[in-house]
Amino acid sequence: MTFTIKALDHIQLAAPKGSEGEERHFYSAILGFQEIEKPDTLRKNGGVWFAYGSVQIHIGIDDPFVPAKKAHPAFEIQNLEALKLHLQNNKVNTIDDNNLPGANRFYAHDPFGNRLEFLEWK
Repeated sequence: MTFTIKALDHIQLAAPKGSEGEERHFYSAILGFQEIEKPDTLRKNGGVWFAYGSVQIHIGIDDPFVPAKKAHPAFEIQNLEALKLHLQNNKVNTIDDNNLPGANRFYAHDPFGNRLEFLEWK
């Protein structure tokens, strides 16, 4: 091959029209992502972009909106139990899953029903 995949640049998730306030609350206030500026050429489409270190999530507007129930990003976490408690304290339901050998993990959903996985390797 003559090409190389260097990295995953970002994850794109969808949300319903007019949900930017909820996006900011969940991804920034609860999960700790920082909002990053969208390019002028894309701002008119709505949605919000976030970053946590080198991890970027782009929330785009989808109309009509359908949440991602199966497809999902998986975030590797340091101190998974602390995140789980933090989410539960913010009224975010968590679903334990012990089916991945060598990992502790759980699932949660963003306010729009998109599935999110959080895991910590043992």
